[in-house]
Amino acid sequence: MPTFRASDGTLLAYRVLGDGAPLVCVPGGPADSRYLGDLGGLSAHRRLIVLDLRGTGRSAPPVDVSSYRCDRLTEDIEALRVHLGLATVDLLGHSAGADVVTRYAARRPENVGRLVLVTPGARALGITVTAEDRRALARLRRDEPWFPSAFAALEAVMAGTGDDWAAVDPFFCGRWDEAARQHRAASRPVNTQAVAYFGAEGAFAPPATRAALTALDAPVLLLAGEFDLNSPPKAVAEAAGLFPHGVFAVQPGAGHSPWVDDADRFTSVVAAFLERRAAR
Repeated sequence: MPTFRASDGTLLAYRVLGDGAPLVCVPGGPADSRYLGDLGGLSAHRRLIVLDLRGTGRSAPPVDVSSYRCDRLTEDIEALRVHLGLATVDLLGHSAGADVVTRYAARRPENVGRLVLVTPGARALGITVTAEDRRALARLRRDEPWFPSAFAALEAVMAGTGDDWAAVDPFFCGRWDEAARQHRAASRPVNTQAVAYFGAEGAFAPPATRAALTALDAPVLLLAGEFDLNSPPKAVAEAAGLFPHGVFAVQPGAGHSPWVDDADRFTSVVAAFLERRAAR
């Protein structure tokens, strides 16, 4: 597994899958990037450079735990770009990884080629998802056999009287079967320190980020899952409106990991966007 040094000396690892023009992929969580797999076969279209964020997967933990903050992680993206010898970098961020990618684009717009934000986190942009937004989306699944118990667990979590996130898992998936169960388990963060510091004070500066993105010339695809309780389509559409060249798309029947729910549809949408460079 190839490695490189971050600006503070932390040893970071990444996987390389497929051939073609590189696409740097940033996982959410922060969790072991193995849950991304090859993004449903996207490696047939691009050479995926899949980063393990510091303290996850095979990347070393940092000496300074404050470097787990989202804004600090952008420097690891820059170090990887330099390590790969790329003048500009195409980036894909999933979930909280999209927050990292967004902050990187705001800080270093000149280094960005294209962005793909998959079921993106909204904290970097200061977008709020209300409890009622989540309830309305959850009720779309009311005919599913698991709905009554999952909805009760969701209500308890939102009310602060429960924390059984595993019971809420079906709402994050387009279909709830054994493959979905295994994927949800694999995507859970294990480094509690990395999770705690990711959104620590100073990690996000939405007004400044929004202002900086007005100058971003890069095309940006923001892909939502129709049923995704984490990143509802309404919030993703709002985020798309903040990018000068933002393209909003919804994958029907998908949850928070759309490449798991329908790999062919996911790869066709993302690959087509990435290949439209000359038409822009």
